[in-house]
Amino acid sequence: MIPAKATPHIQTGKSTRGHRLKNTIIGWSFVTVATVLICLFYFYPMVQAFIMSLQSGRGTNLTFVGFENYARLLKDPVFLTTVKNTVVYLIIQVPLMIILALFISVLLNDKALKCKGFFRTAIFLPCVTSLVAYSVIFKYLFGQDGLVNIMLLKLSFISEPIQWLTDPFWAKITIIIAITWRWTGYNMIFYLSALQNIDHSIYEAAKIDGASPIQTFFKITIPMLKPIILFTSITSTIGTLQLFDEVMNITVGGPGNATMTISQYIYNLSFKYTPDFGYAATVSYAIVILIVIFSIIQFKVAGDKNA
Repeated sequence: MIPAKATPHIQTGKSTRGHRLKNTIIGWSFVTVATVLICLFYFYPMVQAFIMSLQSGRGTNLTFVGFENYARLLKDPVFLTTVKNTVVYLIIQVPLMIILALFISVLLNDKALKCKGFFRTAIFLPCVTSLVAYSVIFKYLFGQDGLVNIMLLKLSFISEPIQWLTDPFWAKITIIIAITWRWTGYNMIFYLSALQNIDHSIYEAAKIDGASPIQTFFKITIPMLKPIILFTSITSTIGTLQLFDEVMNITVGGPGNATMTISQYIYNLSFKYTPDFGYAATVSYAIVILIVIFSIIQFKVAGDKNA
């Protein structure tokens, strides 16, 4: 029997180190490009905005005032009103949107449902419409002589037209309806994709054990979707705290600042009122602080130990 020849070692230690070094260089080249772009377009503007928040004035005529702008926030009645309005939108609209998205996604995940593709597309379609275009349409729909009042009057639900855009209470309701209509389908897509990754045998086992649909929803579906619910809650919170387009195009912040948001106040400080870019930057950092606070609260409520 002829002994088999030993296979020569193809890669020497030197070539292996060279290969690893090459992979490291290639990897870091990709990471470096992304890091530079992120620093350039995200972190650098954030730092510059913070520096500007310590100044006051307009254009290039900025003077250093330290933390006076931050002290001014607590005494600014318009800012406090915008915070209250934004928090009202957040507390009412985000839970409402999350619940609706969950309910719709469960319905559309039913295997017995026909034309699921049509319904999914129809509900998601508002997300891809232009913010300005749909805001203008809502403004006309909810006008005093708009289609909504006409239908409510014909159905005898109301005896006189509702002042959707000029009454402080109903103006807030209009904004909440508008942003709920647009963003519910966006969150529904996340829940629907997560539901399709849940093993159907879990539901079959629960059904065999006698669990009702409501028990299945709260004992299986909700716990399984917990990470996605937390994600959508945080992203929806961030989006609501930055709300601008709908308010600007539907009510212009009125009546009497009753619907004005923090983002719209920043716009007014920069371009509508006597420009004060330093104070506007301070108000923008108030949004950052609110986002951090509400995100931590949501992590704590969700029971995330890393929060």
